[in-house]
Amino acid sequence: MSKTVQYFFAPQSPWAYLGHERFVAMAQARGALIDIKPFDLGKVFSVSGGLPLAKRAPQRQAYRLQELARWSKHLGLPLIAHPTFFPVPPDAAARLIIAARTSLGAEAALGLTGAIMRALWAEDRNISDEDTLAQVASACGLDGKMLVKSSATAGVQEQYDRNTDEAMAASVFGVPWYVVDGEGFWGQDRLDFVERALS
Repeated sequence: MSKTVQYFFAPQSPWAYLGHERFVAMAQARGALIDIKPFDLGKVFSVSGGLPLAKRAPQRQAYRLQELARWSKHLGLPLIAHPTFFPVPPDAAARLIIAARTSLGAEAALGLTGAIMRALWAEDRNISDEDTLAQVASACGLDGKMLVKSSATAGVQEQYDRNTDEAMAASVFGVPWYVVDGEGFWGQDRLDFVERALS
């Protein structure tokens, strides 16, 4: 019987970007289903003790940049350390992903998620801009304008809020966060453990 992985993430996270394609490939290779859950990381930080990047101590900010460079080189993934549009409000991108999941299914939403993350971290694009999001979706073979329109509906916002509530209920405090059989794994550097949980 296939296992399901709950995939909690924020589309503006460089760590989610670095892990996304590996995670999707791993889950597919194991025959696992992915329950895709973009959520409001800012709200989760507010109840879990997390701090937005600008409020972290200088030594933490410096080490983050070192780790991003290490992982980017290790994985062979391009990563712009200081994107023009960062920090960036993630809500429009998250709602677009939810709209894709709702109307087109998990596979389309996962492909769109990867493209949005690449747009920010490898292509230096503004993922809070509706025209940019429509272009990214269209490049994935989706109807970008239709998705942007449907992402503005109350139902999509309600799902975004539910995802955020579920993240808090699951004791999520960072991204990416994977849940297998009720066990949480924080970070793309924990994917080896996720793989074992799926095996």
